[in-house]
Amino acid sequence: MILSVDAGTTGITALVIDRDRNVVGRGYQDFPQHFPEPGWVEHDPNEIWSAVLAAASVAIEGIDKSRIEGVGITNQRETLVLWDRETLGAPRRAIVWQDRRTTSICERFKDVDVSNTGLRMDPYFTGTKALWIAENEPRTWRYVEDGRIALGTIDSYLIARMSRGLDHVTDATNASRTLMYDLNTGNWDDRLLDLFHVPREALPTITSSWGDLAHTEPTVFLGLDVPITGIAGDQQSALISIAGFDPGSAACAYGTGSFLLVNTGKEIPSTASGTLATVAWQAPDGARAFASEGGVFVTGAAVQWFRDGLGAIKSSAEIEELARTVKSSEGVILVPALAGLGAPLWNPHARGAMLGISLASTKAHMARALLEGIAHSITDVVESMQVELTKFGAHGGASQNDLLCQMQSTLLNSPVYRRHDLEATALGAAELAARGLGWPDRDGVATEEALVGPVEISTRESWKQALATVGEFAEGVR
Repeated sequence: MILSVDAGTTGITALVIDRDRNVVGRGYQDFPQHFPEPGWVEHDPNEIWSAVLAAASVAIEGIDKSRIEGVGITNQRETLVLWDRETLGAPRRAIVWQDRRTTSICERFKDVDVSNTGLRMDPYFTGTKALWIAENEPRTWRYVEDGRIALGTIDSYLIARMSRGLDHVTDATNASRTLMYDLNTGNWDDRLLDLFHVPREALPTITSSWGDLAHTEPTVFLGLDVPITGIAGDQQSALISIAGFDPGSAACAYGTGSFLLVNTGKEIPSTASGTLATVAWQAPDGARAFASEGGVFVTGAAVQWFRDGLGAIKSSAEIEELARTVKSSEGVILVPALAGLGAPLWNPHARGAMLGISLASTKAHMARALLEGIAHSITDVVESMQVELTKFGAHGGASQNDLLCQMQSTLLNSPVYRRHDLEATALGAAELAARGLGWPDRDGVATEEALVGPVEISTRESWKQALATVGEFAEGVR
């Protein structure tokens, strides 16, 4: 069996998978987000680790531990974690991928060429977060420069905790999200390390996405003495889990944010249209596959805002029922840019907007407009990639919304294939771990269904006009 740990943005999912890819154990534990200032998002690494132990303990309950052969890890990407190499304690909270505090740093470096990373100079990525700490918390950073404190993304931190500090590694998919990794060489870029004041020695060693990558220490990790044989960032892991090994296959997460990855095979994709290039996976022999990626920062989180911030619904699932009480949004357009705009416009100053409201507008029209806004945002990413999709797969909590998937199908004029399970990322990590253990390969680990349109939805023209208005407003605020 394999223990797969999925460290998400709001919680930890742990699954135990057998050789037939059946889920035989499952655990979940959420952890809090911290918002010390507007636009700042932080996690306490110790709370994440406690959640991992709690979720994994439930998953393996009643299972003979001797049957667990390996561990797979997938994680929220771009989040920066610092920890003491000896005590493994965290000197400060992790800065989460959603955090926008480094916007001014990105403005300062807007003319720096980072094309070799496949990314953009945006607060989303890890490197600018490191520089912010170096400039604003010099005492902490001195310990980074002295070698006492290590840096890494969530996967590296969890591996350090699981191995009692003996292993400091990350795989190529996570490394390619830091703004410090060169897609051409497959290694850290010294020029960018200097730019962000990051000592190379503080960073993890870059490994393949499967193989014998690290090892758990039983005294600190639930009595397990097994290799860690699979690692991938959450979106790459999801791409793999819905048979994304073939070029042209796409996986779109409908979670806190939405992220679309399209497999481009051995070719590093163009980023000229505003999307990103990233590593899809790296094999033990060093061979890499690449993907074109576009991210929409707020999708499922917008539904949570509609629920909690506005109090318009009592549960997230109610938004579909509410939206179906009207035949259309009646001209209401809602742009869910609650944490800036990601691909393809990349405007960190943008904020959410609702246009076209009248005295006849109700919360049902707003609910439908919000779902439409999510579908339009994903369509913007697809159009900007200019690639031919052979398959569009949806996963994540919001993908269980039938109306949303039908809206997406209408805009793409293509079926939307949806996973029946909600754990695509964890299952992808399990599949990588299985490869690392030498188990027979499997394409996909769950059945799926196709959802198709058409349904009534606002036009692309009205949506683009709303985006233009949001952009003009952001310029005025800046």
